[in-house]
Amino acid sequence: MVTPFDERGALDEDATVSLMHHLVANGSDGLVLSGTTGEASTLTDPEKIRLFELGVQELRGSASIVAGTGSNDTAHSVHLTEIAAKLGVDAVLAVTTYYNRPPRAGLIGHFSAIAAVGVPVILYNIPSRAVVNLPPDLIAELAEIPGIVGLKEANPDQADAVLDIPGVRVYAGNDDLLLPIALGGGAGVISVASHIVGRQMQAICAAARRGDRAEATRLDEQLHNLYEALFATSNPILIKAALEMAGVIPSGRVRLPLVHATAAERAELSAVLEAQDILVRAS
Repeated sequence: MVTPFDERGALDEDATVSLMHHLVANGSDGLVLSGTTGEASTLTDPEKIRLFELGVQELRGSASIVAGTGSNDTAHSVHLTEIAAKLGVDAVLAVTTYYNRPPRAGLIGHFSAIAAVGVPVILYNIPSRAVVNLPPDLIAELAEIPGIVGLKEANPDQADAVLDIPGVRVYAGNDDLLLPIALGGGAGVISVASHIVGRQMQAICAAARRGDRAEATRLDEQLHNLYEALFATSNPILIKAALEMAGVIPSGRVRLPLVHATAAERAELSAVLEAQDILVRAS
């Protein structure tokens, strides 16, 4: 979930709560709070903790709350995970350690320490941002650690291979990986586009689960131009712009070093949203 900011650039709690309920009402089974799309890298710890509190308070029992507690600092990740667990989140999302590029033993130690807190852990493999990749054999080894239950896979080169790992619920980490992951028996997608086409993406998952490959493929093809449009620049710049344009959140503000969408980017995005009838539905 994106993190709405107010005119001062602070966490907009009213808009946050409104967006939580909007997403659950429009196809999302749960929310990841303080993830990549939520601008976790520029959120303070108190802001992250407040997001977790709001999610649990507002949606307990009606949707899963996954707290983004991972970083490249094991002690810090464990600290946030302990707090999130006490607040009652359903799981945590732990990203592969970026920048410091630990060896295999370090990765195992890092995720083991997070899992030892006692809340279910979803691994997040995104080598395009983290540089480090979790290969399938390492994911299989990590899956043997008690408490590691899922994987958000954003490496298209190994999306098929990870589906065969026992004991791990695999979620597409990129929107354009939803179709192959879903058709391969995966759990679903941790998504950007679902902010505005959640029901359509839910329908893709439903079609895949009942074995209707043709329908799942047809529905997915209708969203390809939107998937591309939302990633014409760094995420979450354009999904925040789209949500503002659709009237779902009051502002598409992002925090530096991200910047607002340019006029040209907004114009191109607007054309895609109109073609998808998103702006029509919003009005």
